[in-house]
Amino acid sequence: MGFVPKWVEQVAPPDSYRAIFKWGDPSFFKHPNERLYALLKKALNLMDEDFLQPVDLGFEKVEVNIPIKLSKNQLEKLKQIVGEENVKTDDFSRVKASYGKTAYDILRLRKKIIENLPDAVVYPRNERDVVELVKYCNEEKIPIYPRGGGSTVTRGTECVKGGICVDFTKHMNKIISVNEVNHTVTVEPGIYGPELEEKLNNAPKYFGTKHRYTCGHLPQSFEYSTVGGWVVTRGAGQNSTYYGKIEDLVVCQKYITPIGEIVTKPYPRAALGPSIDQIFIGSEGAYGLLVSVTLKIFRYMPENDQRFSFIFPSFEKALNACREIMQGQFGFPAVMRLSDPEETDVAMKLYGVEGTIIDKLIRMKGYKPMERCLLLGLAQGEKDFAKNIKRKIMKIAKDFGGMYTTGYVTKAWEKGRFTDPYIRDDLMDFGIVIDTLECAVAWDQVEYVWKTVRSFCKQRPNTIVMSHCSHFYPQGTNLYFIFVGKFKDIQEFVEYQSGIIDSIVKSGAALSHHHGIGKLFAPWFEECIGTNQLNVMKCLKKYFDPNNIMNPGGTLGLDLEVKK
Repeated sequence: MGFVPKWVEQVAPPDSYRAIFKWGDPSFFKHPNERLYALLKKALNLMDEDFLQPVDLGFEKVEVNIPIKLSKNQLEKLKQIVGEENVKTDDFSRVKASYGKTAYDILRLRKKIIENLPDAVVYPRNERDVVELVKYCNEEKIPIYPRGGGSTVTRGTECVKGGICVDFTKHMNKIISVNEVNHTVTVEPGIYGPELEEKLNNAPKYFGTKHRYTCGHLPQSFEYSTVGGWVVTRGAGQNSTYYGKIEDLVVCQKYITPIGEIVTKPYPRAALGPSIDQIFIGSEGAYGLLVSVTLKIFRYMPENDQRFSFIFPSFEKALNACREIMQGQFGFPAVMRLSDPEETDVAMKLYGVEGTIIDKLIRMKGYKPMERCLLLGLAQGEKDFAKNIKRKIMKIAKDFGGMYTTGYVTKAWEKGRFTDPYIRDDLMDFGIVIDTLECAVAWDQVEYVWKTVRSFCKQRPNTIVMSHCSHFYPQGTNLYFIFVGKFKDIQEFVEYQSGIIDSIVKSGAALSHHHGIGKLFAPWFEECIGTNQLNVMKCLKKYFDPNNIMNPGGTLGLDLEVKK
């Protein structure tokens, strides 16, 4: 065994900066394997010596000197509403409330650049508390910033105007009811993905149902994100190709706004004018606070899962195969993930395929590195349905030059699907930044957008740029762009990231498929959707929130003060 970098495996003190920016479980670590480490050194022009001393680890105690602007009387009133134990004003709570998980957040935390903090973090116990909080804050013109799991990558919960952060995860985290007749579950916004899924998977035990169920919504942030966050950002799970994005799963909702309650009803479909549900899904806390939501559920039958993977000779052929799969009208797989040539090269290392019999066979068949593309996937549902999906996909893949590489690759991906983000901590400990941007495109745009954005990204030397599609429709797909590189400072990173976003928007792609807009992407929002469309949202904002207390400071570009 050769050189091994000094990967950090020290559990961060609970009051430290690292406790805020580290991904997930404080005691869990996942390091790059030898093949991935070798690739990083080669692509980024680094040596073993560059991995001797980690930097900016953030083990220091969080201490800031940002005064609280709320008056003593205002803080006392907040304590009267939710209980004294549910109002926090310590430095750690305030910093944690405002920072998410985008690279810009983590870079600032590592450098102790602390800004835009709430004056207090408030944990409502129930809907009544939320009603009283919104009413009081509207009277006093105190800004309100909602927070769930804190996995935002859009600066979505950053408290630009101070005020209070309303955190739903401490108390409002329960399943309210399961309706087996209607196939729905009603929950509070602060429930985390694993809690919801575990209860649904074991619904006969917990709720006395006849069948086991799933919500079908499993984003990469699944373990550390909440239903409320999924809804208000228009999120998508990795199985969305079959189950749908969150806007397809929401049946009805309840919000508390400065002008009162907004409640929709559990109709399967209705012709009742423009959809209030769709107006609020994706509103990112700018109109009001979500207090409950009813979602569709599906029978949970993992014993019927059908896994598959293929190698294609080119990205073009793989895209055409995916389009035929989605337009074939035989049903959709739950998961499809198509990696471009560069991501395929990384995936073969990350998932342990490189060097195996499968890898040797692929090379023998003439599928060339940095040209070949990996497609992996999973069909779910009723047994014969899932088998038929796989059978049809096998035929289509063969027609487009795909070679079947078994379900092994998909199993390897499933094993790491929720833990791969832990690798980012290791890389950033040595000054290597990894970040992700994503967009949505129609089929006739995909290759153009991919080539255009990738061309910009590759202008920067010594940078890994990977792409994949992972949410598919008969009309198009999404595109991820993941970049890995060393940056001399935060400003260089921001300029590079901004250039990629510019390239995405100018190529005609949607600014986001499922991460949302937040404050990070707000400067490009009007260019993406158009002035008239943005003005509609501004009119709604003015009606629901006349004093602009709900997530102010740039969210969705509704009150931008500075142009990019």
